[in-house]
Amino acid sequence: MPKVTVKVFATLIEIIGKRILEEEASTVKELLEKIYEKYPKVKEELEEGYIILVNGHNIEHLQGLETPLKEGDTVSIFPPAGGG
Repeated sequence: MPKVTVKVFATLIEIIGKRILEEEASTVKELLEKIYEKYPKVKEELEEGYIILVNGHNIEHLQGLETPLKEGDTVSIFPPAGGG
């Protein structure tokens, strides 16, 4: 299973306690499930929506949650921007 680097931003850093994680997953969906399992509050935080980039490309322009991951990819997860 590919090992990827996960970068989190904003409130996710506070929840996880660090900015960068390493996880093994073959799709973005599988990656999120692993993160949710370890950090349940992340799921709550992302229920409002999120932006996920794989190597700088928004998954909305790739294959969404089914976007395949390969060894060495960088996945960036941004929570929704605060309203106001």
